[in-house]
Amino acid sequence: MIDPIKHECGVALMRLLKPLEYYVSHYGTAFYGLDRLYLLMEKQHNRGQDGAGLGCVKFDVPPGTPYMNRLRSTNTNPIQDIFSRVRGKQEDAILKNPSVKNDVLWLKQNLDFTGELFLGHLRYSTFGRNQLSYCHPLQRENNWMSKNLMIAGNFNLTNIDELFISLLHIGQHPSENSDTVTILEKIGHFLDDENEDLYRKFKREGYTKREISPLIARDLDLSNVLSNASKYWDGGYVVAGLVGHGDAFIMRDPNGIRTAFYYYDEDVLVAASERPAIQTALNVPVEKIRELEPGQALVVKRNGEVQITQCRDARTKKACSFERIYFSRGTDAAIYRERKQLGKQLVPAILKTIHYDLENTLFSYIPNTAIAAFKGMVEGLHNFCDSVKTDRLMQMEGNYNREALKKVLSLRPRIDQVAVKDAKLRTFITEDIKRDELVEHVYDVTYGVVRRDVDTLVVIDDSIVRGTTLKQSIVRILDRLGPRVIVIVSSAPQIRYPDCYGIDMTRLGDFIAFRAAISLLRDTGLEHIIAEVYKKCKAQLALPAEEVENAVKEIYRPFSATQISARIAEMLHPPQVQARLEIVYQTIEDLHAACPGHQGDWYFTGDYPTPGGNKVANRSFINYIEGKGGRAY
Repeated sequence: MIDPIKHECGVALMRLLKPLEYYVSHYGTAFYGLDRLYLLMEKQHNRGQDGAGLGCVKFDVPPGTPYMNRLRSTNTNPIQDIFSRVRGKQEDAILKNPSVKNDVLWLKQNLDFTGELFLGHLRYSTFGRNQLSYCHPLQRENNWMSKNLMIAGNFNLTNIDELFISLLHIGQHPSENSDTVTILEKIGHFLDDENEDLYRKFKREGYTKREISPLIARDLDLSNVLSNASKYWDGGYVVAGLVGHGDAFIMRDPNGIRTAFYYYDEDVLVAASERPAIQTALNVPVEKIRELEPGQALVVKRNGEVQITQCRDARTKKACSFERIYFSRGTDAAIYRERKQLGKQLVPAILKTIHYDLENTLFSYIPNTAIAAFKGMVEGLHNFCDSVKTDRLMQMEGNYNREALKKVLSLRPRIDQVAVKDAKLRTFITEDIKRDELVEHVYDVTYGVVRRDVDTLVVIDDSIVRGTTLKQSIVRILDRLGPRVIVIVSSAPQIRYPDCYGIDMTRLGDFIAFRAAISLLRDTGLEHIIAEVYKKCKAQLALPAEEVENAVKEIYRPFSATQISARIAEMLHPPQVQARLEIVYQTIEDLHAACPGHQGDWYFTGDYPTPGGNKVANRSFINYIEGKGGRAY
């Protein structure tokens, strides 16, 4: 993606299902769980590089010994920072006294993160708040083990204000109004209720207070806690958590917007945001890894029992399609296939744009994340060439000579690498003019592969969000090669609406597609639509979320996708660039065909999976008209 956007965080949950002594004898280390968690997190570092956190619960430690550990970091390379600090202390202790290396009892009582239950988190600070206090896991402490709670998640809720008020109504005084604190306190509140209900039950049955604590831990119903806590959540979420006595959970939103996968056998249970991370960390085949379904919670009890329960009724599945287009690692077999298919689906539109002139067209990609789509595009072009060659040979009916045959068979797409990112170049200059000049050199171009003033240069990207980097850098760089026409191809459709489920795409005015539609309205005498949409958005502010309609759709209604693409090309064409610029976008229909299991497309269509989405879209438009920054929820 040329325009980088911050997006969903990543989670990793690991539960060792046997005593630590087992891992010492079978794997040669008491730190097996910690080492596997490191791999789970490192293989998801694409999901968060602004911060990381690690939590741990130890089983069967004596009173007075810490049984929950937590460490967070916002340093550069936060994953390495956390694990080097944890493992550094462990290695120092063993170096001083080698005899304790496999002494599980000593390790658990003297060193942090030597437990059976682990929780990891990777964070992107999507709204600019990158302090340590915003890093997960978050912790809610209590002297009763079964009331201690640690959570980490990948979530964004649209109705924080309403949920905040509900916390006030039950007598709480939250430290801040945010979805992170709200989720922690909501789960914490119902965890307390569950504890109190069980306490009264066992008290009536005649048990002593000391006897009651382990009974509560045994019978605690986390599914009930999660079902009650999430009853009014509106948004996309995967939330994982640890309870002090040893239960753990991970749950997914009812529309399946955010992703979660899990695997367990006799030795371990793991859950993560991405499937390949589990494959790599545990070396297990993809067929054994399961997807947590919408509205489900996976609960692993202290005794190792694994439960899959339906905490919320599943709704129409709207898994985020951006996971397939860009966010998730392309090493997932299904994602790789889908990204290639996205490129292949674009071939008819590309051929039409270049007037089927393959001889005078060069195909390439930028940046590296677009390679899979590029390969799919090339496959589609080869298929087209094979079809043309077959037709021409059939037309010859056997009447051909060597030269004629050679000419027919020579038809193939010209492909090459035209731009390579200079990873060592840093745009440290802050003055706008000088910085823009330096940005032009972020990519090195391959001179001599484009025939000056003859060739059309087609370059594929994952998506075009703001268009800023295209205009300020990429198009200028490509123009130096001397193409007659530059065609930028996006494997994603036009991004038209704000996201409210975890992607840093919240301000309508940032989107080049939205700015193009506004420009067209003004140029075609339809500017009154802007004022009408503003009035409709304002009129719906006081309505319940369930009754709100997305009025922003009317901004796009007068124009076809082709008209908007043409205006985007005009707006992104720098005045000093000689080549003509054209933009080709994926269609919604082809997106769904390529990614059939991920139909979440609200940022393209405005069809939000939860009621709060429409409210956010309208508020974002109001903010745009009134010149207000910040997110709309």
